[in-house]
Amino acid sequence: MSMFCFQCQEVLNNKGCTKIGVCGKTSDVANLQDLLIYSLKAISLLNQKAREKGLNHEKTDRFLIEGLFSTVTNVNFDRNFFLERIKQAVALRDEIKGELKKAGVDVAAYEKIKAISWTYSSDADLEAVAPGVGVLATPDEDKRSLRELVIYGLKGIAAYAFHAYQLGYRDEGIFEFVEKALAATLDESLSVEELVALVLETGKYGVETMALLDKANTSTYGHPEITKVDIGVRNNPGILISGHDLKDMEELLEQTAGTGVDVYTHGEMLPAQYYPAFKKHPHFAGNYGSSWWLQWKEFETFKGPILMTTNCLMPPRESYKDRVYTTGVVGFSGLMHIPEGADGKKDFSEIIEHAKKCRPPVEIEKGEIVGGFAHHQVMQLADKVVEAVKSGAIRRFFVMAGCDGRMKSREYYTEFAKALPKDTVILTAGCAKYRYNKLGLGDIGGIPRVLDAGQCNDSYSLAVIALKLKEVFGLDDVNKLPISYNIAWYEQKAVIVLLALLYLGVKNIHLGPTLPAFLSPNVARVLVEKFGIAGVGTVEGDLKLFLG
Repeated sequence: MSMFCFQCQEVLNNKGCTKIGVCGKTSDVANLQDLLIYSLKAISLLNQKAREKGLNHEKTDRFLIEGLFSTVTNVNFDRNFFLERIKQAVALRDEIKGELKKAGVDVAAYEKIKAISWTYSSDADLEAVAPGVGVLATPDEDKRSLRELVIYGLKGIAAYAFHAYQLGYRDEGIFEFVEKALAATLDESLSVEELVALVLETGKYGVETMALLDKANTSTYGHPEITKVDIGVRNNPGILISGHDLKDMEELLEQTAGTGVDVYTHGEMLPAQYYPAFKKHPHFAGNYGSSWWLQWKEFETFKGPILMTTNCLMPPRESYKDRVYTTGVVGFSGLMHIPEGADGKKDFSEIIEHAKKCRPPVEIEKGEIVGGFAHHQVMQLADKVVEAVKSGAIRRFFVMAGCDGRMKSREYYTEFAKALPKDTVILTAGCAKYRYNKLGLGDIGGIPRVLDAGQCNDSYSLAVIALKLKEVFGLDDVNKLPISYNIAWYEQKAVIVLLALLYLGVKNIHLGPTLPAFLSPNVARVLVEKFGIAGVGTVEGDLKLFLG
């Protein structure tokens, strides 16, 4: 095999991609991503000691989270990006080693560790080293499974910590844990039991990171509020912005003001429509299209330029490739990239000028969708919700958060939503919403039957809502609430959401459309026995199971 990757749900045959990723990632890029992660482990091991000596640098923290984030599925496909990042990682590793030596620390013991002892001399050297440091370098199946579960959770943490960082919010404890956990994956002495404990600790920091990002977003842009979002188009040229980065959204809206260019959201950027700070811009148009995997069709009809701010990028088609811009850690060879300036801001003038020369988007649908039901907004409706539950008007809530994807098996979630009784409510976050947020499922006494909390990181809101309802109903266990969990997953940010829910004590989560390929049979059995994790079956069978 020329590569091995099994970090996403769409992995080939639910086992592993060995020649090219289903996502479109080539084998050389996959191997270089493995080598970058390997390098980040070495940096983390050394930087733990540097922290003890008061030598930690903010640039190290940022380098670690950016590096992890860049390897999330559908973020970066650019071989040259990873070559350059690995060179920077080697230089940073050696810089930390030099500082430790100056501080009187004996680094000889560290240099015996394989991750630290390898040297870089050329790009060819990197290409030669990379295949030997990936997933399969851990021979024990169960330890491999748990290590990868930790690493994928860390990738999710890094993504959310990155967004908070961009808004000026950081928590030193989160960075310290990322280092600790990465370094722990090099420790051959850790038992399976100790690795299981590390997995749960990863969930704990997942909760803390999502709480930090929630604070960053709401402190900066206000609390999301109930919003009707237009899904039609206007007659002006437009820019379509996709991904998750709200700071990019803010700067793009500010720079497009008065230019005659409208801004539309796509995919996971839809929830930006719910924030008060963005609504003040009259040129902030509606949402165009739906989930990330349909971009091959929707980017075609949009006609204007597209800005990809985070993951969700698919290898672009030639017919619209010249209209796709990337920014942040997103990359693809041949696409135009908008960098961050020395002042931390981005200049979007190039994409704005491009938009002015384009036709308005082609209308592909009409109507509106309703969202903005994050925890602050739902708690304002708490009395109404509680009364509906007590009266029997609402029999049960279904948490159907997570990711969407292109596989036909995901039609299950649309059919499941359609089949739910009219006295049930869907709580959602993430792009999984696109499987049912345009179905017109109605409301219960004015409460919409689909309550969209926002992006995938806003799954935190759903946990907060559940914990608040537990308190309101005077229950001693969140699992006694009339809430069922039927979650779709795709990439590593969904992994950290799952681990966060497990840390919070949520049990009996159904995860689909398949269980992760990176769970060994023994690890999967632990999750089933301890937490009640299960897969999905048929719509009819699962409804009977959930509703008794």
